[in-house]
Amino acid sequence: MEDPQEENERADASGEGATAGAAPVKLALPLDKSELAKLKAGDACTLTGEMYMLRDAGHIRLLEELKAQGSLPYGLEGAAIFYAGPTPPAAGRPFGAVGPTTASRMDFAAPALYRAGVVATVGKGVRSKDVAAACQETGSVYFVATGGAAALLAQRVESGEVVAYDDLGTEALRRITVRDFPVFVGLDTRGGNVYDLQ
Repeated sequence: MEDPQEENERADASGEGATAGAAPVKLALPLDKSELAKLKAGDACTLTGEMYMLRDAGHIRLLEELKAQGSLPYGLEGAAIFYAGPTPPAAGRPFGAVGPTTASRMDFAAPALYRAGVVATVGKGVRSKDVAAACQETGSVYFVATGGAAALLAQRVESGEVVAYDDLGTEALRRITVRDFPVFVGLDTRGGNVYDLQ
């Protein structure tokens, strides 16, 4: 089993982006921006390590704290945020199911959070032009997780704990540990958008 703290591995060593049948790019969390700079829209990746889980209501709270404090709380600087609301534990796993939320619902907050230090977000669907511009400006990325595979994705989550906003229930801020969590690059650091690819 690969140690998530080992150096991130680039499956496509040529740097020319994903090709049909290519092995996913293995990325360790927290993410290194030098590794993110190598990614191209459409690249398949796997994530291993710690990231955070947060949805709509939690983003409103987080923006309020960012404005009040002037910096990201809860260790979110340099982190990735997964847009999801999990179901209760099941089958010995931290969550029975955990599928991606439509990312555009967080577009109101994403540019400010990228500029404050969040390096990646994970969700499903298209993002606004402002989010794409913020990724390019800050050297950050947006990853897409497959919708409709919540039970499968839950198998890739090894642990989870509430960090803040417990009163929000499924929309609380959670820190989770994942292993080989499958995603692909939706927005890259150079302005590439997977939804623009032919």
